Amino acid sequence: MRLLVVAATAAEVTSFLTELPRVADSGPRTTRYRSARHDIDLLVSGVGMVATSAWCSRALAAARFDAALNLGVCGSFRAALSPGTVVNVVSDRIAEMGAEDGEAFLTVQQMNLVGDDEFPFKNGRLVNASAPPFSALSSLPAVDGITVNTVHGLDRSIARVVEHFDPDVETMEGAAFMYACLIHGVPFAQVRAVSNMVERRNRAAWQMNEAVESLAAVARRMLE
Repeated sequence: MRLLVVAATAAEVTSFLTELPRVADSGPRTTRYRSARHDIDLLVSGVGMVATSAWCSRALAAARFDAALNLGVCGSFRAALSPGTVVNVVSDRIAEMGAEDGEAFLTVQQMNLVGDDEFPFKNGRLVNASAPPFSALSSLPAVDGITVNTVHGLDRSIARVVEHFDPDVETMEGAAFMYACLIHGVPFAQVRAVSNMVERRNRAAWQMNEAVESLAAVARRMLE
């Protein structure tokens, strides 16, 4: 199986890649690795939706992949999804795409700019209905995500986004990855490890190393 693995930064997947032989540079921002069963093209897209959507679409248009994986960290809105937990993000939203109407927020669907079920959306969400057949995915909590340009760190804005979307986790790239995969018709999974709770910015409480190691363990199981 040929896989496209997408990460915003190399640091999020370095631990996972240490045991895999590097084959070659296969394109801009892309390096090829080999596992026992798979050819893996690693794309380090850069941070954010713009970079992720552009580089993912470029990679998916340039070669045929059997599946794509987005590996990275996320923030959690749920106490039950504590740092170190690895999740399968099965639906995502671009939470900031819309308009302010006084204190209210209108999504692009509410503004009638995009239909609720206009491809690739389903009921206003990007939904993963064609995950690759990795048994390790079934053991992960299936969660709903939001993707943002500005991660939340203000109590008032956190309360607002929870009231409006009721998300489980947030990232800066997930929806862009999912959008590209849906457009190109490639089975995919967005797998994230919780590095921190969504709260006022508190680096001392982050567990980045633990999250990266947990993510690497799950990624290895998926490829076995």
